[in-house]
Amino acid sequence: MNVILQKDVVKVGREGEVVLVSDGYARNYLIPRGLAVSASGGALKILEARHATEERKSEALLAQAQKDQATLEGKTIKILGKAGAGDRLYGSITSGDIAEALKKDLGVSVDKRRVLLMDVIRALGTFHVDVKLHKDITVPVTVAVEKA
Repeated sequence: MNVILQKDVVKVGREGEVVLVSDGYARNYLIPRGLAVSASGGALKILEARHATEERKSEALLAQAQKDQATLEGKTIKILGKAGAGDRLYGSITSGDIAEALKKDLGVSVDKRRVLLMDVIRALGTFHVDVKLHKDITVPVTVAVEKA
């Protein structure tokens, strides 16, 4: 029996896949637990519509990421920090601070988890930080930390 999986099932398949399983397994386990539905005409049309919607969303996200990439390419972000002797900052510059500066200075909204900063910045100077805009697009950005 062909079924459409509603959730990931170990050793059977992932959510949204059409898989062939035995009739008893489908009727007695998968369907009653809400893990799958029968792959009939209406369910297949709904699945195709959902895939088309997801594809349009991913294309829109990719287009936005490419637009943001053009904005960020080769840019330098200036962040002011309080520093003591020896050019050491009193605090530190985190990925959240960089994401906030990107939004304020360039108008590009980036989640702080997408700023690939290995360790927080604790000194004055220039640093190269990668910003992941999409699974395929990563942009290097220069961060200049200056004395406030």
